[in-house]
Amino acid sequence: MTDAPHTAIRNDWTREEIAALFDLPFTELVFRAAEVHRANHKANEVQLSTLLSIKTGGCQEDCGYCSQSVHAKSGVKATKLMGVSEVLQRAAQAADQGSTRFCMGAAWRNPKDRDMPAIIEMVKGVRAMGMETCMTLGMLTAEQADMLKEAGLDYYNHNIDTSPERYDDVITTRTMEDRLDTLSNVRMAGMNVCSGGIVGMGETRADRVGFVHTLATLPDHPQSVPVNALVPVKGTVLGDMLADTPMAKIDDVEFVRTVAVARITMPHSMVRLSAGRESMSEMTQAMCFMAGANSIFTGDKLLTAPNAGDDSDLAMFERLGLKPMAITETSADVEASRMPKGCAKLEAAE
Repeated sequence: MTDAPHTAIRNDWTREEIAALFDLPFTELVFRAAEVHRANHKANEVQLSTLLSIKTGGCQEDCGYCSQSVHAKSGVKATKLMGVSEVLQRAAQAADQGSTRFCMGAAWRNPKDRDMPAIIEMVKGVRAMGMETCMTLGMLTAEQADMLKEAGLDYYNHNIDTSPERYDDVITTRTMEDRLDTLSNVRMAGMNVCSGGIVGMGETRADRVGFVHTLATLPDHPQSVPVNALVPVKGTVLGDMLADTPMAKIDDVEFVRTVAVARITMPHSMVRLSAGRESMSEMTQAMCFMAGANSIFTGDKLLTAPNAGDDSDLAMFERLGLKPMAITETSADVEASRMPKGCAKLEAAE
């Protein structure tokens, strides 16, 4: 018995096929994406997530979009890793405000062994509240991935950012292969992968095709795919380069196209409408939900970037007739039911 066309998982997408999706008439593309979305996810339900910077600034990487890099002149000051109790207090507040997923980000190239005990306690504490947990800490070794899995981490975020061809224009301190190695370590540990990227960094549509193609042809699709619109920050390479130019903001239609193509090519994944929402109109966001986005980050800030805010989001949900997703309906449980237990470990042993 084979999957229905709207639910079948493919890892053999070609760039030509993905480019053809981008080239579809806009309404046809969104219609197809909506069909795929409704075949795999509950319509009109969106997961509310909260992202907390648990360690800000001082990162040695030179990511051209990031205000937390030591190479940027953005004015972001480096901080130490937050205490476990403070992180858990913030998680409890997020849960009270309706979030079912709590994401923790540290501005590191990679976590040090001395930081892992505190990180482990944060994961265990948030999990005890009944929330999905996600962390982004930079590159991981296989051993660190296993430790996070053992602690109960649901998702590990490590974005590929852009296409392989564009990558070196955005970051020079690590390679696309470095990022894919971390995703492999996460996958082999048995955790859910969260990986997406940023559009609006001056890339071409061919780059957006390459970005989606890289994710859609991984051995397993990322269970979570965040799609970010660049927030040009003064003092960063890309922020200064694109400031006051027509390229400083991606065209809304092209952004929705990217969300729709991600939904079609990765039908079971959560597609997360992430950074850049504060500059999007409500109707652009509505089109993203129609095209298959089913998660947003709430609150006034995403790490160091501004965000729409809880009150604004709740008002938008009411106008659009959307409903926050309950914790029992989130993708961690769905993916656990679909994936044979221990399959990643078996794959590694073969």
